[in-house]
Amino acid sequence: PGVAVQIQLQQQQQQQSQPSLLQQHQQHQQHRQQQQQLQQQQQQQHQQHQNQQQQSPSPYETHPSPPLLGGNYTPTDADSPPKKKQKRNKPTLSCQECVDRKTKCDRGRPHCLACIKRQTECKYARVANLLEETSRTVTNGRRMTKPPKAKTGGSGVESTPAPNVADRGPESEHLSRGAVALSTGLLSHVPYWVSKASNVFGIGSEHPFANYWTCEGGLPEVVSVLPDKAHADMLIGRYFECVDPVYPMIHRQTFYADYEQFWRMDMHCAGGGDGKRDGALSDGSGGVGVGGGVGGGGGGGGEKMDASFVALIFVMLALGTQFVSTTAPRERKQRAEFYASASNQSLRVFSYLSNTSLRSIQAMVLITYFLINDNHASDGWAFAGVLIRQAYAMGLHRDPNIVTPTMSPFEKQQRRKVWQAVLLQDTFLTVLLSLPPSATHTDVSVEDLLDDGSSIASSDPTDTAYIRASWTLANLVQETICSPRSLDLPIYATARHKSKLVADFRAVYRSFPDVFRSWDAESLTAVAATNKRVVRQTLFLTSNYFHNLMLVHASESPDVPANARATLEAAHDAITSFFLLFSLLEFEARVWWVFKHRAFLEALCIGNVLREEAARHGDADNLLARDPLFVRARADIARMMQIMQAIDDDSEDAQTRIQALNEFLN
Repeated sequence: PGVAVQIQLQQQQQQQSQPSLLQQHQQHQQHRQQQQQLQQQQQQQHQQHQNQQQQSPSPYETHPSPPLLGGNYTPTDADSPPKKKQKRNKPTLSCQECVDRKTKCDRGRPHCLACIKRQTECKYARVANLLEETSRTVTNGRRMTKPPKAKTGGSGVESTPAPNVADRGPESEHLSRGAVALSTGLLSHVPYWVSKASNVFGIGSEHPFANYWTCEGGLPEVVSVLPDKAHADMLIGRYFECVDPVYPMIHRQTFYADYEQFWRMDMHCAGGGDGKRDGALSDGSGGVGVGGGVGGGGGGGGEKMDASFVALIFVMLALGTQFVSTTAPRERKQRAEFYASASNQSLRVFSYLSNTSLRSIQAMVLITYFLINDNHASDGWAFAGVLIRQAYAMGLHRDPNIVTPTMSPFEKQQRRKVWQAVLLQDTFLTVLLSLPPSATHTDVSVEDLLDDGSSIASSDPTDTAYIRASWTLANLVQETICSPRSLDLPIYATARHKSKLVADFRAVYRSFPDVFRSWDAESLTAVAATNKRVVRQTLFLTSNYFHNLMLVHASESPDVPANARATLEAAHDAITSFFLLFSLLEFEARVWWVFKHRAFLEALCIGNVLREEAARHGDADNLLARDPLFVRARADIARMMQIMQAIDDDSEDAQTRIQALNEFLN
């Protein structure tokens, strides 16, 4: 009986907990009503959205959509759907994602706000990147907000901004972007110039060094791919002819002594004696130099090869290959990249991230220049970061008289020259990239660079003067231009500051030897007949100087306007140096990416100044036709376009650059 009572109680509880059929029916009816209301709301919203689209056509449509058929509407030929949609006459400046979604795009770089909110990839067309950059060259510095007053000292006098960015304090907050008015072409947007770049700057992913090497091959595997000695001699000679004048950091006599010793070791190990290689080295490793001292030469036959010296040889072969005009372009590029990969592999065998030597630093400097010439500017920037750290680790930034007092004068000289090469490369690469300089901590003085003939080849008497001039210019540029621009700060804040800065640049130019200030076409043509080395040094130094002077004149702060006429004068001198290089050494002008790109930026600067001046005066045609300075400026743009058409291929990037310049002439 007790169990029966329990079962009865459980059944009663279940009946009470379960809803009745009436309650179930009522719940079902309520659910259906809710669904119907929701569907009606959705239909109303959809109808409202369609009405809005009909009343306000999308800005991304080339033509407005025809009204819906009905009523008194009569269709016309313009409404026929089979017609192919016309192509946009003007390039789309919004990102691809916003165009596809037909949403508003603020065109922010590197990502627009809409893509950030959607967490989608933000990509712009090449033309959009280029047009945004050319527009930025003027508008960045001319739409700055008013900076706050600098903090005053106890005297109550307004302080003048220090050139060192570390001392600027709260002044860094006053700019939204682009303190330099004509920041002509940040390489963060340079993919319209380079065919393939690394992801550091948003485009491309191809590694700059192809991997041809096995894990077990080591240095013998790398050395086995050397060309025969006659061909290697030709390429090394081409390097010293075309590259060394611009970056003279390798002591030629010492290098050739080590180079000949290297080939003697190689031929002995490979079993050849006629200068032709028919086998790989049976032994080799990184760590011990071919010889002693800075040059690393003069060692005995039993010593192992220095992997860092092998790396230096290969990168010199790579650069030399870039300047061989008798080879087809595609083959030349592939062979040069192969040698560069061998150089990089040699550095890996050397363990260059944990070991340093003058040879490894020299090789890394040249690899960076090779990458830039090979349209891998962003990869060169990243590689140069490791280079500078290793130069610091080796103590090259310190005065040799302090840190290595027992070294010979020759060895101290070599350390100074290599540090100067690192400093020069860092400075002028940061000018193009508008990124912070890295080689800023040093007590090595340019005045300590010796003029003795023991460290400079007798056939190159201008090298020391060229190094000293480049070094002096780099110090000024790094302090006054690189540091402020990397933080989007103005180069100067007052008219007095600008006048002093221009005077400093003029003083540096006056300190150049006369041979580097005689760069008119007639003089250089005469010099080129006997000494092309001086011609190369003169044009590179001239280009560097006037390009940076152009940036100074083109920059403006809220209280100091840009000097349009001085900007055009400096830009003309800068771009003329490239015109002369193309006239005297055309093939080399085709190879030097830095020189070409700098000239393109100068043409952009000229075009933007002309456009602004025409808009400011109102009568563009009359102004540009009667003012000789403006007439010459237009001719500079036209000349640059002609050279670009002769140099570049028919790629979309090349045509986009030419189109951008052509817009300034129309």
